[in-house]
Amino acid sequence: MNNIIQIGIDVLRKVSLPVDIQGIKTVGLSRLIKHMRAILESSPDGVALAAPQIGKNIRLFVVSPRAYGDKPLNKEHSVFINPVITKRSKEKHNFEEGCLSVKDVYGQITRASKITVTALDEHGTKFTRGGSGLLAEIFQHEIDHLDGILFVDTATKLRKITPNDAKN
Repeated sequence: MNNIIQIGIDVLRKVSLPVDIQGIKTVGLSRLIKHMRAILESSPDGVALAAPQIGKNIRLFVVSPRAYGDKPLNKEHSVFINPVITKRSKEKHNFEEGCLSVKDVYGQITRASKITVTALDEHGTKFTRGGSGLLAEIFQHEIDHLDGILFVDTATKLRKITPNDAKN
């Protein structure tokens, strides 16, 4: 599946290391971001991808334009480097969630309904982005990846859906 690491590989369980500020504008990081975007684009059911999911133990994730629906997207903010949740609503919602690193498994997970994240974009510029609904879920899910946590650790009602099940 496009080089996406699956559950059972150690890097998915490690706390990711911060990206060195000096390393943000390097060719290597730029190539990694481009590679992550390409993988995500070729994964029709994916809306975001964290660096550990492709074997890189750094605090970085990308969000697909699909996650923003019809809202205009500032593409610079589709890259989140060294993200930190700065605000979390007390209100919680249950979400149906899956993960590109836990193929064909879905479950119910409770997450804050609104989140604010501060991060650096791919140019090293600090920004703050709020999200509710799907975006809040994505931010929490991807930051969990950076902390070595998979959704199956806390999700309930886990079930496996094969591609054939999805067609029925």
